[in-house]
Amino acid sequence: MNNRNPNIIFSPLISSIQKVVLYETRARLYLVGSNNRETRFRLLTIDRLALNRLSIEENANEFNSLEIRRFVANLQGSPRVTSAYGVLGFVRFLESYYLILVTKRKCCAHIGMHMVYTIKDTVMVRVNEVTSQRPLHPQEDRYKRMFQNIDLRSNFYFSYSYDLTRTLQYNESAPRYVGAKVDLERDEPLPDWDTLTNNVAQAHERVDYAFRSDSRKRFVWNAYLLQPMEGIMLKDWLLEITHGYVSQSCISVFGRHVNVCLIARRSTRFAGTRFLKRGANFQGDVANEVETEQIVSDGQRLCSFTQMRGSIPSHWSQDVSKMVPKPQIQLDICDPYAQTPSRHFERLLFHYGAPLIMLNLVKKRERRKHESIISKELECSIKYLNQFLPPPHRMKHIHFDMARRSRLSGGNVMDQLAVHAETIIQLTGMFFKARGSDLSFQTGIVRTNCVDCLDRTNSAQFAIGKCALGHQLERLGFLKTAKLEFDSDCVTMLEHLYEEHGDTLALQYGGSQLVHRIKTYRKTAPWGSQGNDVMQTISRYYSNTFSDTEKQHSINLFLGLYKPSFTKLNQPIWEMQTDYDMHNAFVPSADSRPITDWVRHKVRECLPYACADSHKLVKELFRVHTHGLEMIDAYSNYHQSFKWTDLSEHIAFEISQLAMRYMPTFRTNYSPFQRQTQASRKARQNPSMTGQSSTGSMNSNSSSSSEGDDTSSDEDLSGSFAEKESKQTETTEPSVFTLASVLPSMEEIYGCSINPPSKQSMVIYKKYVQMGKLSNGGAHPAQTSVAQRDQEMAKIMRGITLRPLSDYGTDSYLSVKPPTVPAKSMEIYEEYCKTPRNFNAVPEIGEFNVLYNYVQRL
Repeated sequence: MNNRNPNIIFSPLISSIQKVVLYETRARLYLVGSNNRETRFRLLTIDRLALNRLSIEENANEFNSLEIRRFVANLQGSPRVTSAYGVLGFVRFLESYYLILVTKRKCCAHIGMHMVYTIKDTVMVRVNEVTSQRPLHPQEDRYKRMFQNIDLRSNFYFSYSYDLTRTLQYNESAPRYVGAKVDLERDEPLPDWDTLTNNVAQAHERVDYAFRSDSRKRFVWNAYLLQPMEGIMLKDWLLEITHGYVSQSCISVFGRHVNVCLIARRSTRFAGTRFLKRGANFQGDVANEVETEQIVSDGQRLCSFTQMRGSIPSHWSQDVSKMVPKPQIQLDICDPYAQTPSRHFERLLFHYGAPLIMLNLVKKRERRKHESIISKELECSIKYLNQFLPPPHRMKHIHFDMARRSRLSGGNVMDQLAVHAETIIQLTGMFFKARGSDLSFQTGIVRTNCVDCLDRTNSAQFAIGKCALGHQLERLGFLKTAKLEFDSDCVTMLEHLYEEHGDTLALQYGGSQLVHRIKTYRKTAPWGSQGNDVMQTISRYYSNTFSDTEKQHSINLFLGLYKPSFTKLNQPIWEMQTDYDMHNAFVPSADSRPITDWVRHKVRECLPYACADSHKLVKELFRVHTHGLEMIDAYSNYHQSFKWTDLSEHIAFEISQLAMRYMPTFRTNYSPFQRQTQASRKARQNPSMTGQSSTGSMNSNSSSSSEGDDTSSDEDLSGSFAEKESKQTETTEPSVFTLASVLPSMEEIYGCSINPPSKQSMVIYKKYVQMGKLSNGGAHPAQTSVAQRDQEMAKIMRGITLRPLSDYGTDSYLSVKPPTVPAKSMEIYEEYCKTPRNFNAVPEIGEFNVLYNYVQRL
């Protein structure tokens, strides 16, 4: 897009703080950070005696291992030691600051040579020491418990070398602006990298640049916690984390592994729980906004596709004061000029380009208007805003009543969604990068929504992801046509990824796992799953009714939307009737553009490409003269050749073993792209039914039903075809599963078959066994007496007659009797001895007779 010169390489900076050790004394906290090899160290000192304030002193020097050992040895007393892998930041409630550290981590994925970790455990350390006998404020502990309701051990991710808040396409783009505060409308960009000479001696000489990425704060969940550390000079101390879902799996294409990584980024804007956060705020931030990126790699080449979900961008809500499963939808504010949707769509055009495709899954035909209220609002907004866009870049709206089509007889919505998915992929394209090939970019994005953006949305996103995976594999050269069959190893792997993806996001927003899964809409779900669906519906309703308010308070406190204080105007968060002002803060706008000009000029001139990708912003950029420096050496950071690593603990090995998970034990076709005929697998157990949660949530249990209808709800979707499935179960008898039914016969492959031996062959074999025993002196020669051995030998010899083929006499190694040589042989040997030894010389005339006589006798 902005760099097609293969000789210019941009490498992200690898954090030099990957391990942290905290030393606690009564007066100070010492944070010692080191690189992965533990050869370079940095030091932060925090004053604990400072009352109700945070005093951080950074040592600008870099220490080696010997110097840091001397420093630790000189610490007074016996400091308490805590080992960690990063600093998440500081938080203050009423009386003290708290330091939050990551104490346990696990590598869950890798993107190229960049490792992605998930947080497994954290610790909160009180910073300000109590210097008086005055007890703590009674609300201090309550705020602390509320803050800890956000379970940082569930679905929070970070990386030391890869910007998880950005898409792969953005991370691979070339920088155009450098600095923390840049105005794209006024500031001049960097020169064009395609025409830059770079002051090299040869035209094709490699040039390396290192850059520090500017993260997208919308997806940084600890941005508020890191604010006290913004003045630190070394930015490697700042460890930014994302929330959502990250998982990676693998398929084996005849021994060649292809990795599929799914990354979901949950937005911090207008974040909250299901019924408490609906629609959008005045800044255009929508509820339950999640960006999902699907990355496919074979080790050298990378291909990605991005889609997103989010609530309908209008001011609407549901009254939760009445304890009903489906509160009535109501529009709170009339927006005739679609100002709120325009801010939302303008941001999408800036980050993703055109076209914007809205896949609307809500119901359209209802006896009593419910979902159709917001569906009509979305259609009107798109129709109005499209008037002011150029025709090639206008937004596209696709309405697909998923619930209605699922209830139709034989309505497999996946086949119908596949048609729309193919159209979407053709319009947006996908990002592809490979050495020696031209770059291709994704222009535009598909935005999927229903009412809750949970069950129906996840199934629709899987259908789009399945179509995208086919095109990605075709682009990588593994498929001739971009079509994948259901029940193949490849699609089964992707279905499991999207099932976990949907469960995780549903727990975070709705409080329970998915009520309706992909198999429900495919109409292949087992009959036993109906009970699980009912339990998920009940648990979702319970969570929305009783625990969502407490969870919303925790989110507001964690993100810094609410800041406790001693002022009388600041009432405790649990006493506030609403958090409307927190999420709809008034921000005066200096923009004097008319409301019809809702797309900025800079964004419009970049279309169909994304303005964010074409004008990439980085915090730091400098040239390096060797690509082996530790700060950009992703190879060493990935392989970690400086330490012993168990093969089973290496992320590449773990992911490669996942290819066996979706492969049946007995099979004749090893292609992962063809449909496999195999015995039905055991239905996957619902984690919430067993009491174990495989997808963490923010201290929530569950949630109420999903998208509703006035006549028949989506919860009854599974039962609409239950009778049909039960009849099939009664009439179908399970076939006997044997090797003969799975593997081809030996006669087909080798031209022969295994048969029982004939009677004559068995007689010969018995004699052979008896001869073996005879040669060994019997079965147990050392354990039997002479008489028993003779008796056994006689029994063995019965029926066996041994005739010697030659007689070697009585020769042994002690004495050998010379053999008798016939006279004729002796005469021939004597004639041979008389022949001359020099055959190269010309023989004399008298010697010809001797040679002649010798040859005649042979």
